[in-house]
Amino acid sequence: MIDLGAAVAALLAFLVLPFAFVDDMRSGLGWLMSGRWHFAPSVLATLAVGFLATRGVATAGMRLIVATLGLGWMIVYAFFGDMIDGRKLLAHGIGAAVIASALVLQGTRALATLGAFKADRWVATTTVTILVLVLTFVFFPVAKVLTSAFVDKAGTLDMSLFWARLTAPDVWGIACFYSSSACGVVTNTVVLGALAGLISTFLGLAFALLAQRGGMKNTRIFDALSVLPIITPPFVIALALVVLFGRTGIVTTILDNWFNIPRSRWIYGLPGVLIAQVLSQTPLSYMILRGALQGISPSLEEAAQTLRASRWVTFKTVTWPLLRPAIAASILLGFVESLADFGNPLVLGGSFEVLSTKIFFAVAGAQHDPGRAAILAVILLALTLTAFWMQLVWLGKKSYVTVTGKGDSGQPLPLPKGVRIATLSVVIPWIILTILIYGIIVVGGFVKDIGRGAMTPTFEHFHTGFAVEWTERGLFLAGSAWDSFNTTVMVSAIAAPLTTLIGILTAYVLVRHDFVGRRTFEFITMLAFAIPGTVIGVAYIVAFNVAPLELTGTGLILIICFVFRNMPVGVRAGIAALSQIDKSLDEASTTLGASTGTTVRRVTLPLLKPAIIATLVFSFVHAMTSVSAIVFLVTAKYNMATAYIVNRVDAGEYPLAIAYSSLLIIFMLIVVLAIQFFVGERKIGRRAVAAPVVSIGAS
Repeated sequence: MIDLGAAVAALLAFLVLPFAFVDDMRSGLGWLMSGRWHFAPSVLATLAVGFLATRGVATAGMRLIVATLGLGWMIVYAFFGDMIDGRKLLAHGIGAAVIASALVLQGTRALATLGAFKADRWVATTTVTILVLVLTFVFFPVAKVLTSAFVDKAGTLDMSLFWARLTAPDVWGIACFYSSSACGVVTNTVVLGALAGLISTFLGLAFALLAQRGGMKNTRIFDALSVLPIITPPFVIALALVVLFGRTGIVTTILDNWFNIPRSRWIYGLPGVLIAQVLSQTPLSYMILRGALQGISPSLEEAAQTLRASRWVTFKTVTWPLLRPAIAASILLGFVESLADFGNPLVLGGSFEVLSTKIFFAVAGAQHDPGRAAILAVILLALTLTAFWMQLVWLGKKSYVTVTGKGDSGQPLPLPKGVRIATLSVVIPWIILTILIYGIIVVGGFVKDIGRGAMTPTFEHFHTGFAVEWTERGLFLAGSAWDSFNTTVMVSAIAAPLTTLIGILTAYVLVRHDFVGRRTFEFITMLAFAIPGTVIGVAYIVAFNVAPLELTGTGLILIICFVFRNMPVGVRAGIAALSQIDKSLDEASTTLGASTGTTVRRVTLPLLKPAIIATLVFSFVHAMTSVSAIVFLVTAKYNMATAYIVNRVDAGEYPLAIAYSSLLIIFMLIVVLAIQFFVGERKIGRRAVAAPVVSIGAS
């Protein structure tokens, strides 16, 4: 029935829906009547598969062949139609998308009927659908950009030029380790990424331990404080650091006037970029690691204490090893996020060059050398894959299951006294720095110009950006920032749940099911995170500015960009969470007659709430604050908040940029807390950690 329904949907799309994109609203039937018959074979293929499906399982092989031929013909004509009929390539629209989706669904179901994916149609459909989407919106555009690494500006293949670009001294130089000369851009990027990943994971673990095992009260306030940096545009944190620690900064001036400490530019370079990145990445590490701590069974720790192990020995031998998957995921994400970060190095980098800014200036700068940008992107991909491989080696084949189908009530082990003191000593300075940063952001919007010492109070900046007037026609949003704000909220609200759905389903398929090509599938899903946002933006312009997928200039391309740019976060968070949940829960559901889809919906997803929250929060705020991936994709009609802020910074209007950023922070904080409230936490029958009790002789 599903195959037949897909055929009917494809036929209706052919008859009614626009087959092309914006420039022509005719349906496939309209194009057929005008002489372009080439769309008809794909529709006939869907009808043929639907008919064959009614004849039974024996037709599965024929259905697969017909669906493959129909989809293959559609792809060939989409890219080479001008060679086939001598006409201009057509920009495919929603009608074509429905027909292609029907063919993918029919072919996938036939493949599962033949025994692929262990004959599980739900797994087959989910896996193939995600694979097709990732190939279309990640692999295809990136491949088009990377091909320029092997050609010169005239488009001619030139391997010698490729080698010259790859081995350039400013790419790999390591002379900085034994002389005063500058390091190569790869060396800078690796050092920065490793430090950012390790330090952000260390801080995130300290926060998670205090929140989950430290007997802390009012953890919702604690959560709100910890997620502040991630809901802030990264270049705004960098700007606040300049206001505080720059050569004429507030702290620098105080140190000079009060303690005769000379002014310097230490904030520009590795120290400043590292501080800004750690401020931005620690909250994500905290959310991942706290979810992992929630998943550790108290019964294991109670068993260790029953055997007379101290709290420290229990933490070292039981709790810490079970955190390894989440710690590995956190370090990997911190490393990759550092590689792809663009805003912080742009503001604070100075002479400290990293791959993301180097790629941006290679594409958008005066040199305009896409081939050099492509080479740097290949290097960046290799670095990410190396980090991924190291994570696999560290985790090995050990089991980290802690949630099983057995009763699991109990009280988690409180932190040892020494660990609690150590975490507090780490967290408190971080909180003080965070308060200083956000104090600058909040105050900066209400004074004349905090960056130049003009501290006269004013509401001028908020009025310029967000003025509201009442006219004869009703309420009018007169501020210059309203259009970008409304577009940003709409795009982010659509992209976040889609990102979470695709990411969590991908993680489930990867962890719970074994099939041919699983490792390749996992690599492809992580590809988007390996490419810097600047290259993703350029890739989308190159790939989707021409037929068959003309998406540039629309709001849809922004949504697609965010969904597949942020999807790896959901994948890694889901994998880390699923590694703690025993497969016996799924098997029990299947034994009781539930389908795979029902098992995922009613058993697995409720246990993945920490991962769902982390992905929803990250994908929403990342869409709200991203700049590098969309700076090439925004238009006057579909402008984004970060693009607006960057333009204000370029124009020297720092107070307006800070005022806009402060409103974004308040808005996103409300949304984050709302997500946590409505999604909730998974409930697995455990009691909260009791507040620490001080007694004589306590260990």
